Amino acid sequence: MYEGVVQDLIDELGRLPGIGPKSAQRIAFHLLACDPVDIGRLQDVLGKVKEGVRFCDVCGNVSEEERCRICRDARRDPALICVVEEPKDVLAVERTREFRGRYHVLGGALDPLSGIGPDQLRIKELLARIGAEEVTEVIIATDPNTEGEATATYLVRMLRDFPGLTVTRLASGLPMGGDLEFADELTLGRALSGRRAL
Repeated sequence: MYEGVVQDLIDELGRLPGIGPKSAQRIAFHLLACDPVDIGRLQDVLGKVKEGVRFCDVCGNVSEEERCRICRDARRDPALICVVEEPKDVLAVERTREFRGRYHVLGGALDPLSGIGPDQLRIKELLARIGAEEVTEVIIATDPNTEGEATATYLVRMLRDFPGLTVTRLASGLPMGGDLEFADELTLGRALSGRRAL
């Protein structure tokens, strides 16, 4: 343990996701060695992020305006909505350059053990959006883990009564360049059940 403010800085950095005690310590000592101008820039950016960044009124993605750039883009297909857990997932799908629809960010996944139920997510907003817009397909792109699967199952139940709406789920299976011998049973099982004709 370090004295005073240095330990406080390490503790606060350690609260960030993905930052363990050793990483927090390394970052803290890097910041202590930084030029005051660099620290000032970091402080300015942190202040601007907290003051200027908000969540899109339509989809829940991060934005500097009421509507994010994707929701403002008239070239995007409003009939297709890709449902993701977090704003970072929007970027992951966008990097594929395969999806030309719009998004809906839930703000997490169902996790009853952590107290996250349907009311803590943006599910009501999704249902209202589908009811108000001419949506023909909802692509569920939640993470392939227990919470993501529970969320996908819940969404399928909620969306099945919308007439003319197709609900799909991202395919899951083997990664490109992977070896069958290293695939876990669940991944290999999904790859087999989701196989397609060539």
